[in-house]
Amino acid sequence: MSQKQIIFWTSAEKANTIYPQIKVRSHRLEVIIPEPLTLTVSLRGSREVKDTYQLIRLTGLLDAFSEPAFKKVIGKCVEDGPFNVILDLSTIDFVDSSGLGVLVQMAKKTQTLSGTLQIITNARVTQTVKLVRLDQFLSLQTSIGEALAKLEQIKKD
Repeated sequence: MSQKQIIFWTSAEKANTIYPQIKVRSHRLEVIIPEPLTLTVSLRGSREVKDTYQLIRLTGLLDAFSEPAFKKVIGKCVEDGPFNVILDLSTIDFVDSSGLGVLVQMAKKTQTLSGTLQIITNARVTQTVKLVRLDQFLSLQTSIGEALAKLEQIKKD
């Protein structure tokens, strides 16, 4: 299943009030519905593909149980492109060493494909990454906006 695009016809003023993050011109409002990702019972996610990057949002546990499914599904997403990936882990409840290992593998995979991996974290994930001193290798961001700014900066360099 892939992401879906829904087009609404409404007043631009009303649409901009309801969806301030979407710039609406005229009376046409386009909304992208993310593609659901099938991972495990304890790890769920969705994927939005944009022109130059993809946004993958995950929630649940990134641990030894979910690591094989993560590696298979997210690895396929990375291979399908675009190769710049924003991985939103801000709603992840737990990451163990297996989860950290697969994050390192995904970072290496995106680099091999001439892309980048930006990881949006919460305090729990950040603490775990810093504990094993991977914060210099993994590009940790606090928001999607920050991750997009980092991608723009990388594109200019």
